Amino acid sequence: MQKKTIYLIRHGQTEYNRKGVVQGSGIDAPLNDFGRTQAQAFYAAYKDVPFQHVYTSVLQRSIQSVDAFLKMDLPHTKLSGLNEINWGVKEGKVANAEDSEYYASVIRSWKSGELDKAIEGGESPNMVMERQKPALDAILSQPEQETVLVCMHGRAMRIFLCLMLGLDLRRMDEFEHANLCLYLLEYDYEQQKFEVLRANDQSHLPELPKFAEEDKKP
Repeated sequence: MQKKTIYLIRHGQTEYNRKGVVQGSGIDAPLNDFGRTQAQAFYAAYKDVPFQHVYTSVLQRSIQSVDAFLKMDLPHTKLSGLNEINWGVKEGKVANAEDSEYYASVIRSWKSGELDKAIEGGESPNMVMERQKPALDAILSQPEQETVLVCMHGRAMRIFLCLMLGLDLRRMDEFEHANLCLYLLEYDYEQQKFEVLRANDQSHLPELPKFAEEDKKP
């Protein structure tokens, strides 16, 4: 029975994450020092997994998060479909109280089923899922790659997990995440079905430094 194991991770911390600045697909920020520490911790924990391919978004924070694996000369494919959601006019800004309420209202709209709603100039969840479908097809079209590493972004990962598991997008906020957390999934080609083996696993990560803030981006 043909199966594929997917190690799905979110990128490590950036200064935008630390400072609570809105960071979507239009912001190509690098990892900060702690993000690089997180990436190294993930590598130390999983360097012996026999990955056969690495998939990332085209944004540098996702590529830098798996740099140690790429230095092992693993094949690497960048897929724009794995990019973060575009937060439109709010990208690059620290959310004030008014902005925070706006985000909360948009997310409430998504939970109520208004999945075509987007922040001005940005993407809706339905738009993101549509561009993710070819990316998932590309990953699954290589059954000989039995174990792969995929690195992407927080909100996009929530949408991607719904796509993988065939869930209504109204449930995407059920998938909690942190910088460089791990979702471990297995795909059964015969049943054409995913199973989540581990969710939001952070056991490999160092503790956040005292100066670091929680990532408040929705």
